[in-house]
Amino acid sequence: MSFAIPQQRLGVLMVVSGPSGTGKTTLCRKLCGEGEAVFSVSCTTRAPRPGEVDGKDYFFLSDEDFVARIERGEFFEHAHVHGRRYGTLKSYVIDNLSRGIDVLMDIDVQGAQQVRTCEDEIIQRCLVEVFVLPPSVEELKQRLSGRGTESSESLDLRLGNAIAEMKHWPDYDYALVSGTRELDYARFKSLLISQRMRAELLNKE
Repeated sequence: MSFAIPQQRLGVLMVVSGPSGTGKTTLCRKLCGEGEAVFSVSCTTRAPRPGEVDGKDYFFLSDEDFVARIERGEFFEHAHVHGRRYGTLKSYVIDNLSRGIDVLMDIDVQGAQQVRTCEDEIIQRCLVEVFVLPPSVEELKQRLSGRGTESSESLDLRLGNAIAEMKHWPDYDYALVSGTRELDYARFKSLLISQRMRAELLNKE
């Protein structure tokens, strides 16, 4: 009796959400920097911040171009956040997953909901969701104000939005309450590695 052991798997699609200041983007960047996954580069209509590079940090689009892409069905998910548009191109995500490459998506709760309800079989098989929480609201406020890039009004707006966003953490598969940078990263990386062993990722042919 013969039996073939599956050798090929689909990639893990790890959706990572959490308010600004929790370090979620740093976690994603570091994991991708080690070659463990690729970072899904989002499109946005906001202006680049100092040091940001088009095609690396974001694809910076005009509002008109973004809307046209929505109408053509090019986005895997998209959302309107803080008065700006954000979205992820379908082709980038699905092509990588099909080749067994893990993909990290750093998106807000609106985008995560769109991914969660996606009916594409490959997305449902590959998806795992993680919400990154700060140790406390006060700590989050200190982290945001420490950046020195926000006005008082902007800081209050972001903190209010963050509190509203954090109420959605029960919708996710996992919740990572931030501690030290080293501990956060160790747990984050371990989660991705363990997800690779999920049986539904194996090629069934």
